[in-house]
Amino acid sequence: QVQLVESGGGLVQAGGSLRLSCAASGSISSINVMAWYRQAPGKQRELVAKMTKEGDTQYADFVKGRFTISRDIAKNAVYLQMTNLEPDDTSHYYCHTDSVWTMNYQFIVNLWGRGTQVTVSS
Repeated sequence: QVQLVESGGGLVQAGGSLRLSCAASGSISSINVMAWYRQAPGKQRELVAKMTKEGDTQYADFVKGRFTISRDIAKNAVYLQMTNLEPDDTSHYYCHTDSVWTMNYQFIVNLWGRGTQVTVSS
């Protein structure tokens, strides 16, 4: 059973920083794309940033150079360093992968974590 578990959310003042972590557990051989999404109440889930296993990245326009995504391939982990946070960044942040190969040759697609809450006060 492969799972994604996020951590690192919390309450921070505007202008502050947080670092989110997501670790994949289970018997994993490789993970393709890992990404961070967010969803605020009453809004659609939106992509924040994603990174391929080759290191290519993509960011949402609203990131504006404030967030940095990184991965530790050996640890099956992805991180999101968030700086200069704004109240509009308040949301539930989810870790996602498009596909995972397990050690027993199982191919899992579209896997989500349960998310971690980020609240930015003004």
